[in-house]
Parts: sequence; C-alpha cells; structure tokens
Amino acid sequence: MSTSQNIKDQLHLTDEVLAATPTPFYFYDLGLLDSTLECINSEIAGYPYVVHYAVKANGNPRLLSEIARYGMGADLVSGGEILAALQAGFPPGLMNYSGVGKTDREICIGLEHGIGIFNVESLPELEVIDQLAGSMGKAVRVAIRVNPDIDAHTHRYITTGTADDKFGISIDRLGQAVELARSLPHLHLSGLHFHLGSQMTDMRPYVMLCDVINGLLDHYEEQGITFEFINVGGGLGIDYDDPDEHPMADFGQYFGVFKRHLRLRPHQQLHFELGRAIVGQCGSLISRVVFVKEARSKRFVILDAGMTDLVRPALYHARHQVQNLTAGCSGGQETYDVVGPVCESTDVLARDCRLPVTHRGDIIAIRSAGAYGESMASTYNMRSLPLSCFTKP
Repeated sequence: MSTSQNIKDQLHLTDEVLAATPTPFYFYDLGLLDSTLECINSEIAGYPYVVHYAVKANGNPRLLSEIARYGMGADLVSGGEILAALQAGFPPGLMNYSGVGKTDREICIGLEHGIGIFNVESLPELEVIDQLAGSMGKAVRVAIRVNPDIDAHTHRYITTGTADDKFGISIDRLGQAVELARSLPHLHLSGLHFHLGSQMTDMRPYVMLCDVINGLLDHYEEQGITFEFINVGGGLGIDYDDPDEHPMADFGQYFGVFKRHLRLRPHQQLHFELGRAIVGQCGSLISRVVFVKEARSKRFVILDAGMTDLVRPALYHARHQVQNLTAGCSGGQETYDVVGPVCESTDVLARDCRLPVTHRGDIIAIRSAGAYGESMASTYNMRSLPLSCFTKP
C-alpha cells in the first residue's frame, strides 16, 4: 500500500468522496472531533470547569451541532454568531459574548435571547450595555476582560494580552472598571475574563496568568468583592507540523496548569474558550493540481484552492502540512512552492515544500485546516466558497 493511500485511509477520505465532490472542499473527520470532545470532558470531569467553544474558529453548522451535543457552551464575537449558536442548540445561558466593538444591535440580540455573559472590554461598553438593558427592562451579567500585559510569544497578529493590544481593560484601570460596573443598576458584575492569544504551546504564559489572577482575587477579597467565575480564555495550540502523530492538543498539560496553579475560591467556576484546539485537526482542505510550472529556480504546484479558501498562510505566514494523496511511491521527491490561482503574490500556501513528484490532476490535502479556514474564506476574485463534507467512521 502506498504512502498516499495510507494518508487517505488515515483521513477516512474515500475515492467515492473524491469522485463526487468538486475541489476545493473542506473535509471534516467527525470521529476525530468526537474523540477530542470526549477527551476534554474527561479532563474537566470532577472540576468546576466550563468549556465554551469559540465559534469564530469554525461556524460550520454541522460542526456546531456536533459540539453542542457534548454540553459545551459557546464563545461568540458577533450577533451572527449568537444566532448561529442558538440554531445549533447551544443553551443561551452557556453563551459568552466577547469583542471590542459590539454594536447596539448586536448587544440587543444578546439581551433578547438571554445569553449568559457579556465579556466587556471598555468602560464606555459597560455604560452602553447598562443603558440598553435598562431600556429593555432586563438585568445582565457581565465580566470585565482584563488585559494582563503577558506576552504569549505567538505571532504578533494573534497576540491579544499585551499592553499594546486593543483587547481588554488594562490592570491599572481595572479598579475604575470594577467600581463602574458595580454602580450601574442593570449590570451584575459576575467575573473577570482574560485571553492571552492563539496557538500557544508553551504553558509558561498560562502559569504567569494564574499568578496574576491569584493576586487579583486576593486583592478584591480584601475589599469584600468576590466573583462567581474566572474566564481564562483559550489559545491552546495544535501540532501543524505532524497532525498524524498528534491529532489532538495536549489537553492534559493545559488543564493541568490551572488545576495546579490557580487558587479558585469555593463555589467559583473556571471558564475556558477553546476553538482551534477543538476543531483544528479534524479539518483538511482538499484541492486538485491545475498545473505544475517550472521557473528559473523554482517549481510551482498550482492548485485550484488558494488564499480565498485558506487565508492563514498569507495573513499569518502560517505553516500547514501539505500532502499529495494520489502520487505513487516510486517517483522520488521534489521541492515545490504550493500556490493558488488568486491574482495576488501572497497567494502562497506553502514554500519549499517536499512532495512526491507531482502532476496535473493530483489531489492535495492541506492539513490542520479545521480552524480559521472555512470561517475566514472569501469570494475575492468572485470565486465560489469551498464546499464542505464530513466523515464519521
């Protein structure tokens, strides 16, 4: 059996699916998604932990419905995501609404549907939510998103917890925010919210975050102020280099940090907002080779998928493993730049990529594309959005 056939078998991608589905398309392994969700629930069993799925990672309705079945909450950053999560069956009481620029209309959608928590990122936002809640005769639970000024050492575009980021309220203004939230008549200050960034595989920033939270809890308890819950965000990374060897994120190490280092108070919950770690490895972008092109010092594999289907390499210089699913095992290897058809020089999916000798018509899988792939796809160049299909072995 060839290496390419082994890869197809591991993906549970059949020749029948390839024949029936026009490329490019997203292919999701729901069996792996189920195993991932079962692992998370096993790790948090017996602890006062609540996991919310970050819908921005992938809002595909089929995936949302699968995740909701496991009792997860939803982390939301737009009115559209609120409606999608409701449609998928997430309980409103387990919904968190985050984001620095919530519009009045979006806030009202959350209020109308009774979502559980608004994660608030500025003092003016506190005042607006209070006004809108009052006009609707409602009271609402809020958490203050704190910017802890911790560098997560990820790509600068996905770091969110330093003093120069737009997110959250700086620690030196937290006291003012707490005082304001407690004074507004239609708000109930229920928690503190944090988020350091994305694609974090080094656990040290999470340990630092625990130290910051422990200090804040001590400080506010001295003032007689307690919180129902702490939300530590998400950001746990996955293995983009070897998804077959590590098909799941290291949930044991991740949750273990908080079990060991965070001093929760009695009857206090700890909330998490995981996205990439839940869906990242279950999705692959499947594409077809249109041309193989020789240049002076480069060979190009030109696909029918490009940055409109998977923008992460162009936007973040992200690396994904690229695999040829139809090449034989006897033709040797070559080094290629794998590019798309979009009329932009940044439409490069992988540089200096070692592949079996590749030909027009070969099928290519771009792995670990379940998060921030389909959800960020666009119709630039008037291209169609990629299809999606699923397997559940």
